[in-house]
Amino acid sequence: MNPHIASRRLIQLSSYVFLILGLILILWPIVWTVSTSFKNTGALFAMPPQWIPKEPTLQPYLQLFKPDNPFPIWFRNSVFVAVLTVLIGLILAIFAGYALSRYRFRGSNALMLFILSSQMFPTVLLLIGIYVFFRDLHLLNNPASLVLAYLSFALPFSIWMMKGYLDTIPMEMEEAGLIDGCSRLGVLFRITLPLLAPAVISVAVFNFLVAWSELMFALTLMTDDAVRTFPPGLIIRYAGQYQSLYNEMMAASVLVTIPVIIIFIFLQRYVVEGMTLGAVKG
Repeated sequence: MNPHIASRRLIQLSSYVFLILGLILILWPIVWTVSTSFKNTGALFAMPPQWIPKEPTLQPYLQLFKPDNPFPIWFRNSVFVAVLTVLIGLILAIFAGYALSRYRFRGSNALMLFILSSQMFPTVLLLIGIYVFFRDLHLLNNPASLVLAYLSFALPFSIWMMKGYLDTIPMEMEEAGLIDGCSRLGVLFRITLPLLAPAVISVAVFNFLVAWSELMFALTLMTDDAVRTFPPGLIIRYAGQYQSLYNEMMAASVLVTIPVIIIFIFLQRYVVEGMTLGAVKG
């Protein structure tokens, strides 16, 4: 066999092996989570471990919806906070991105750098200051504080992405609309916004993920079960000092992961297009 062909096949085989190993490393925690969610309490600590439960049960899922379990409340609160974050974030990002893309003014580049630099501060560094700020405003245990906190971290990236995508849309299309009698808002909503679908979906998904899975602010700003979201709720309820209900925790993890999976299945193409174009032109 030609040595060149043999070496190329060896490289291809090595690539496939590394890809398969990487796929196993990525999927195995998911498989273990789903498997654990169908185990009874005795099977959790069985030796040797039961990779596939011998007696699968739906009891961990049923436990989540008992009257004394606050998981449905946490789930509802998470949906409420995530939806508000997405809607408000989209509105602000669209108008801010449009203004920065279409209106050139002195200091616009410095403003864009300032917006980007706000992403450089770690969450932990700002946590105490944000807590004191919302405490003085009497917004602790109020979903509005979570929405505002999430927007403060999601908006800079959202504005950059929206501005970068708007830069790819020719201004001649908007000028034609203005000549036909449209107002600036009319041009934005009738001409530009329909072309922004990939960027809008990308920003919406990004904001949703920020609000859906965030732990630090939710744990600090929300101390009442009635307004708590699920990330801190799961830790406080299921990872205690004297008991660890891993099967119920895994069942809850499976349920809260399903919306994210559904979003990516149906919107993956738009998310990739919006993020790549926004990154290239941003």
